[in-house]
Amino acid sequence: MQTLSRFLRHCCWGVVAAMALQAPLAQAELLGPEAAAVAGGQSREELDRAKVLHFLESASLQERMRTLGVDGLNASARVKAMTQEEVHALAQRIDSMPAGGALSDRDLVIILLVTLLLVVVL
Repeated sequence: MQTLSRFLRHCCWGVVAAMALQAPLAQAELLGPEAAAVAGGQSREELDRAKVLHFLESASLQERMRTLGVDGLNASARVKAMTQEEVHALAQRIDSMPAGGALSDRDLVIILLVTLLLVVVL
């Protein structure tokens, strides 16, 4: 019995030593779309210009441009004529915009009232 426990102890220490001496583990990270595209061969300038052109294609922006009297084709031609610095600055402004827009005070009050109703009912 004592021989078996000694054998198991040596095996455990062997496993611990093997795990401690193994090569460092690989690390993985998630790449954003910009980094993946740059790795795929597209330059930063091409990505910025594509981002701005894609933004111009959105339905809400198209409607807003029509109300201001700007044609969509005219706007995309203007983007293509912009310098790289201008396109990059515009792409950064697009990235900094909130995704869903800002909530008004009325929206917050409605959310609070619905939450209170749910708490009371449940």
